[in-house]
Amino acid sequence: MAKSKRIIVKESEVELCKLRLKQPVHLRKRIDLLSVLKRSEISLSKLELAKVLKINHNTAQRWRNLYFEKGIDGLLFYGRIGFKPSIISKELHLEIQARLNSPKDAFTSYIDLIQWITDNYMPQGINYQTINSYVKRNFGAKLKVARKSHINKNQDDSDAFKKTSN
Repeated sequence: MAKSKRIIVKESEVELCKLRLKQPVHLRKRIDLLSVLKRSEISLSKLELAKVLKINHNTAQRWRNLYFEKGIDGLLFYGRIGFKPSIISKELHLEIQARLNSPKDAFTSYIDLIQWITDNYMPQGINYQTINSYVKRNFGAKLKVARKSHINKNQDDSDAFKKTSN
């Protein structure tokens, strides 16, 4: 069996405790790893560390190597960025809202909406799924096309029928 890597933790127990309280929840186990290494008199293998911390052995090895190579800053660096800004601007949002609420000039489909955005705001276009989820999320709208009326239908007869049927 290979010899486990001996890592000397430079920070004191008090420093690690204070540092752990300042970290978000997803980074606290990394500080716990250093605390376990600090308290241990013998060098612990990745499997023993994983068992104590209840993490995967590959994660224990990766965190141990990060600390060994880059120190505490490298161990606590979390490269995920989080919030991604919307490609739909405030002005476009207001224009879409006005068109969706308009009884005469409303969109008949998402394809119609995409074409309108491409013609007026974004020449490069916009993804169908992006605009679909955006409209549903922000406006609660479902763009549906009504059934077409017959071309020979007389509007006056239709109104008269509606009045007499009540």
